[in-house]
Amino acid sequence: MKYDDITELIGDTPLLKIDEEVHGVRNLQLYVKMESMNPFGSLKDRVAWSLLEDDIEMIREKDRKVVESSSGNTAKAIQGITSSRGIDFRTIANRIKIDEVKDLLITMGTEIEELPGKSECPDPNDPDDPLTYIDNLMEEKGNSYYRTGQYTDEKNTEAHRENTGPEIMEDLSQIDYFFGGLGTTGSTKGITQAIRERNPDLNTVGIVSSSDDFIPGIRTENEMWEVGLYEKELYSDVLTVNSGKAIDATLDLIRGSGLLSGPTTGAQLAAIRDYFPEELEEEKTAVFLACDRLEPYMSYFKKRRPELFGGEKQEIETTKEPDQITVDQAHQEFEDFTVVDIRSNPAYKASHIPGSINITGDRLKDILRTGNPFPNRKILVVCPTGDESGKYAAMIDKKGGEAYNLENGITEWRDSGKPLENTF
Repeated sequence: MKYDDITELIGDTPLLKIDEEVHGVRNLQLYVKMESMNPFGSLKDRVAWSLLEDDIEMIREKDRKVVESSSGNTAKAIQGITSSRGIDFRTIANRIKIDEVKDLLITMGTEIEELPGKSECPDPNDPDDPLTYIDNLMEEKGNSYYRTGQYTDEKNTEAHRENTGPEIMEDLSQIDYFFGGLGTTGSTKGITQAIRERNPDLNTVGIVSSSDDFIPGIRTENEMWEVGLYEKELYSDVLTVNSGKAIDATLDLIRGSGLLSGPTTGAQLAAIRDYFPEELEEEKTAVFLACDRLEPYMSYFKKRRPELFGGEKQEIETTKEPDQITVDQAHQEFEDFTVVDIRSNPAYKASHIPGSINITGDRLKDILRTGNPFPNRKILVVCPTGDESGKYAAMIDKKGGEAYNLENGITEWRDSGKPLENTF
């Protein structure tokens, strides 16, 4: 077949059946929608084209630069489309965590601006939040830019409601379950809306990462409130998966099905395994998404599974019980500690212990892989209830530091009337 334009290759991706020996659930017919076969390598190809298609000629004629907030697949797809039309593209984002993704964007010609804000997700109260930054840019120089809006524009949802969902239904007569990772939530929302027109009983299960972890392409469990397209009532369940299980499942897909998928795809398979018992009473059909490909995430795998590449296993998790300190004792000895708050940036800004510093859990874990960042300091680690912070205090201890966990966390600090401040 011959095509005249790269955008003609977007969509019409196949379904691949995953063998029971790989997914491990008897009586489950499991299929994966091969979105990794789109021309720029991910399901975001559909979104990027949906956001640009109606105005692409106007953008070129008026010589406008496209601007979006993306640190990954959406940016790659927008850059691929705009390059083919001679249009410039600028992405404004917080830290791009995956080296290969950043290098790929640079190679493709993307203008990248990384902001100093700590938040990995939209925060309208932060002047260094990418979406707020773009809001201000459009007010000042709107005639020079065309803004796509993957987090808020319903064209994101429409791309999947009008195309991805119907494609799945063309290939399967019955769909009982749909599993999808939650990022902008456009894919799960659109696909669910399309399938439920024919099957109102569809169970849609969303997948997020644990609050102290990082899985590329999906949000943590405490970030979903910040996503403009998210509709909680669409989901039968929302499951939390950690990166360890996501990597294990990704390796199973690679080695058991020949599917060169990224960790977001593995996270979905991990959630499927957690969601179902080992054997269903009657046969059911489920679908999930191969969101993108493996290759851009090799540094992610090398960091978390160095033993796969001939290195030594680096496991910083520990079962050691951390030293606890009560709220009253912490308040009395406050000047002796450096207080590290591991909550999300919006939660920290809304209310935190005066003088504390905010290092989100996933970032702190990455930092600790290379050693103790707090030499010669007594560290007090805090989180909402003292559960997660204890784990991180133990990690710091294991790296040769001196760390304590705030017993019962910020909640008890607040309830006991201790001082708090906000930076909104």
